[in-house]
Amino acid sequence: MIGLISATAAGAAARDRLAAAWPDRTRVYEGPVGDAVRAAFGQCEQLVCFLATGAVVRLVAPLLSGKTADPGVVCVDESGRFAVSLVGGHAGGGNELAREVGEVLGAEPVVTTATDAADLPGLDTLGLPVEGDVAGVSRALLDGEAVALRAEVAWPLPPLPVADEGAYTIRLTDRLVRAAEREVVLRPPSLVVGVGASKGAPAEEVLGLIEGVLREAGLSVASVAELATVDAKAGEPGIVEAARRLGVRLVTYSAGELAGVDVPNPSDAPLAAVGTPSVAEAAALVRGGELLVPKRKSAASPATATCAVVRRPGRGRLAVVGLGPGARDLLTPRAKVELRRAAVLVGLDQYVDQIRDLLRPGTRILESGLGAEEERARTAVEEARQGRAVALIGSGDAGVYAMASPALAEASDDIDVVGVPGVTAALAAGAILGAPLGHDHVSISLSDLHTPWEVIERRVRAAAEADIVVTFYNPRSRGRDWQLPKALGILAEHRAPTTPVGVVRNASRPDESARLTTLAALDPATVDMMTVVTVGNTATREVAGRMVTPRGYRWQEEPE
Repeated sequence: MIGLISATAAGAAARDRLAAAWPDRTRVYEGPVGDAVRAAFGQCEQLVCFLATGAVVRLVAPLLSGKTADPGVVCVDESGRFAVSLVGGHAGGGNELAREVGEVLGAEPVVTTATDAADLPGLDTLGLPVEGDVAGVSRALLDGEAVALRAEVAWPLPPLPVADEGAYTIRLTDRLVRAAEREVVLRPPSLVVGVGASKGAPAEEVLGLIEGVLREAGLSVASVAELATVDAKAGEPGIVEAARRLGVRLVTYSAGELAGVDVPNPSDAPLAAVGTPSVAEAAALVRGGELLVPKRKSAASPATATCAVVRRPGRGRLAVVGLGPGARDLLTPRAKVELRRAAVLVGLDQYVDQIRDLLRPGTRILESGLGAEEERARTAVEEARQGRAVALIGSGDAGVYAMASPALAEASDDIDVVGVPGVTAALAAGAILGAPLGHDHVSISLSDLHTPWEVIERRVRAAAEADIVVTFYNPRSRGRDWQLPKALGILAEHRAPTTPVGVVRNASRPDESARLTTLAALDPATVDMMTVVTVGNTATREVAGRMVTPRGYRWQEEPE
């Protein structure tokens, strides 16, 4: 919950705007400001104070207990110009809250945390338990000193400016180790503990077994991602309570699923009790991984709990990102987030140049030239399979004549794939021309490098006969100069010579050009690969210099 506190009418107006935008996230605190701040500080995860920063500093100073425990506090000035992250920038989420408040109120977020100012991800904001010299290693990253990354477990980290060797170290491990001097230890959630238990098994016995087994195996309890068991034990109090105390989720599988898992230590007892020869080992292994600790029984007599430990490698993450038609303000916020999240960027060199300034320090860039689409797709997928966070970029929408298809054709279910939509060339051109795509429409590429012309011609003819608005991609190049005239000729068999045609080159870019002509008047020689050509249907009209296709075929009555 976010506590909202104000002292003046102007502050209350901004406060109420925020409360209206986030009705389920916020609570307004009335009354004397000091009492309101103290109450909200103790009851809420975050605060937004519509007060002067000096006043808030004096009010919250006696309440502060530590950077990992304090709520995020944001101050908004009287005129609503700035949203200042004052306390709990990382652990309390104050920095992100300042940005969110700025979005709602039109205020400028002010974030002074050093890593944020330098556009580096904070080591304590990666979503992983962290130990060691966070301040020292962060300072080394900020100062450009050599910081080595020791990744003992593959995990999709965001970009970090790290080296093979250095006086400082970031160690990514699920092993039970202490952070050395000048070292930060990150704990990835790579361990799955499979658990079996008799009815009524005490939580202390289940938890003691898990913690003891991990300790003896030299594994960190902070890297446990989940407890896993059979469906029949989903409500077993001892297992449920152990998961709660560990702060991890409990996942369950059917006996049939577990029975199909090959395990080293099957047993007749669980087979008779719950229908599978293995619970602990099978539940840990059912989603794959390396069995680090085979089934172990608790020390109680008789033993009422068993567990096994599996390490699952971090799943790589491939974001296929559409950059839009070229203008920076048509690049979606989601695309920007994915570009900043990726440790590896793969793309066509000219597209990389468009967004190079958005990448965080430490991003590894793999760029290549025209004609290497399949190679880029394979490279991106292979990088993701190594457990990395990867962004594969394409222009327009990544799924429209772009990189999504070859990437997904290469990708299997061993990586996570995220599609990020973008504004296509057809949509960008359509907005420039007016509303040519107001009814059914189709996009057809006239490039026969990968598609036989016979197939392309059949599609053009079908669109012509169906009276569908057509946008031609890749309409004409130096080596392909006859396809566009041929396609226009097919459309002319079914549409009047006066049918409006829109021609847009470099849509949304600085050298953008657009013109409206007709099917009969269009000169194909004026078109190139940077152009999209949109041909209207029989209902499309030119209205006030704009190309308009009505939503239905009942067009406005023509004046007599």
